[in-house]
Amino acid sequence: MLQQTPVSRVLPAYEAWLHRWPTPAALAADSRGEAVRMWGRLGYPRRALRLHESAVAIVEQHGGQVPPDVTDLLALPGIGAYTARAVAAFGFGQRQAVVDTNVRRVAGRLVAGEGRLTPSAAGDLALVEPLLPEEPATAARLSVALMELGALVCTARSPLCPACPVAARCAWRRAGYPAPDVPPEPAQTYAGTDRQVRGLLLGVVRAADRPVPAAALDAVWSDDAQRIRALEALVTDGLIHPLQNGTYALPF
Repeated sequence: MLQQTPVSRVLPAYEAWLHRWPTPAALAADSRGEAVRMWGRLGYPRRALRLHESAVAIVEQHGGQVPPDVTDLLALPGIGAYTARAVAAFGFGQRQAVVDTNVRRVAGRLVAGEGRLTPSAAGDLALVEPLLPEEPATAARLSVALMELGALVCTARSPLCPACPVAARCAWRRAGYPAPDVPPEPAQTYAGTDRQVRGLLLGVVRAADRPVPAAALDAVWSDDAQRIRALEALVTDGLIHPLQNGTYALPF
């Protein structure tokens, strides 16, 4: 839920989700459509489908228990290297390099002396892995600490270097804070995009307690071509199910 979504938006949805489905088995027993409905306005709703698929796989292949092994986690639907390592580290106390944007920035400055690094799976692990203590539980705690350090102190635009506990070891600081060679990422637009239209269409279907007629979706967006394109994408992604009578519903 936290991927590209602020904590303030995630927390209420996270708490409601766990209240309704406290275990993988509870989620797997419900429909995919209810997972999409509960996802609400978090964005990137395909993640709700992947979570449901993972819950089903956990029940069918692992007796309802989340597997601790990274290889098994990677085999679950929608689980990539970052999520698998995060679950292994934070859920099971393993020594795993967990690299998000904040950790990459901290390691890039601390070790490589770079203000901003281009994401690279192999390069990220090579930077962060040597920082971890050998003792698994301590390494897992350090992984959390690196994330917090990047989020609160070693920030992208205004790092609080005097408050940093590793400032004396920071290669970027010793080098005089050189400007990054990597160009800044362009700002993502939302208004008027297919993504916005998809969200509006899905919102109508998600809020309804019965199948939605096509006319209700037509009223959402005036550009017919863009609306049809967005609706077709939602159907292709499995987020909306077209019924034979011309109405639309969440997946079963």
